[in-house]
Amino acid sequence: MKEKKAWVLNGYLAMVIVLALLIGGTALLIQTRFILGIVLICIGLVLSSGIVVIQPNKSYVITFFGSYIGTIREPGLWLTIPFSMRKSASLRVRNFNSKTLKVNDVEGNPIEIAAVIVFRVIDTAKAIFDVDKYEQFVEIQSETALRHVTSRYPYDNFQKEGYSLRGHSEEVAGELSLELQERLKVAGVEVMEARLTHLAYATEIAGAMLQRQQANAILDARQIIVEGAMGMVRMAVERLEKENVVQLDEERKAAMINNLLVTIVSDRSAQPVINTGTLY
Repeated sequence: MKEKKAWVLNGYLAMVIVLALLIGGTALLIQTRFILGIVLICIGLVLSSGIVVIQPNKSYVITFFGSYIGTIREPGLWLTIPFSMRKSASLRVRNFNSKTLKVNDVEGNPIEIAAVIVFRVIDTAKAIFDVDKYEQFVEIQSETALRHVTSRYPYDNFQKEGYSLRGHSEEVAGELSLELQERLKVAGVEVMEARLTHLAYATEIAGAMLQRQQANAILDARQIIVEGAMGMVRMAVERLEKENVVQLDEERKAAMINNLLVTIVSDRSAQPVINTGTLY
């Protein structure tokens, strides 16, 4: 099924024609010309059954004795085929907020996730005839696509390789939009945007995963501190040697490097010790 344009006639012109037929038929009845008068009135009533008003961003799917005739999209007053059946379909942009789903990520960790889907109908014939209640179809397929995409990625990638749900929300949203569009094209629906609105570990593992995240954060911070401390110590030793401030043998140089590293890396402030004797 594919949408096509229905036959229509300007509704204001149709109203003038209908009124003329009714007035002319009534006048003929008064003049006792019953047959012609009744015919004109019947024609006017038949034509009036085909007049339809289309609101902005709304359409009507027209069927005549079970056959799809076409769709009227243009807002205004129109005359279409008399005695035809008309079913409305909204063309407005709508959004759907999914329920908070509990899904296992690619590593088997239970997580809670939800998304908002922005969509609109672009093919009224498919939306009305190819699926049953396309609004419910969008809801069910959105949750199915969200589950499928979530199961392909880890919640968090501690190895810093590949995508993760928490660290690459834009990429995940893009893939969700593509998969959802593939699922919903049978319903004549265009997916305009798909975004994650909720993402968290399930309650039963939230505490353990929080500790894991904190441990990884501490390790990352320690790595940065150690790298910075090594650079500072190297710069200090090289400057002392370059400016001949003091000559240090390997043993004293190792001791100074050790003291500097302990001072910089330590969580607590170092307690200075003043040496009033000789260096050796």
